[in-house]
Amino acid sequence: MGNETKKFHFMEMDWLVYFPKDGNKGKYLGYNVLLIDRKKVADEPEKRITLHEILETPEFEKSYPHTVGYYKEASGKSAEFKPEYLEIRRISTIEEFWLFLNALDI
Repeated sequence: MGNETKKFHFMEMDWLVYFPKDGNKGKYLGYNVLLIDRKKVADEPEKRITLHEILETPEFEKSYPHTVGYYKEASGKSAEFKPEYLEIRRISTIEEFWLFLNALDI
């Protein structure tokens, strides 16, 4: 998949999670990512956070299964957001998410 920023859309929660193209090594939980909560357009739409912090939020933990789309680009802003998904997976456990990340060479 190359060495570009990896972008994921957690569809039910409408979260975008961006893995930077470099700087993260080791276990996924410690990875620094950018989280964009598309429901919070005005008051803190994005924040830098660790993947561990995302995975431990009650909203994430209590919302399984998640439909996660991996995409390269997206057209449109806000309501017109239409990513071109390269792959979509339904994940029911953290382990399935790790397998998805491994398959994309993150």
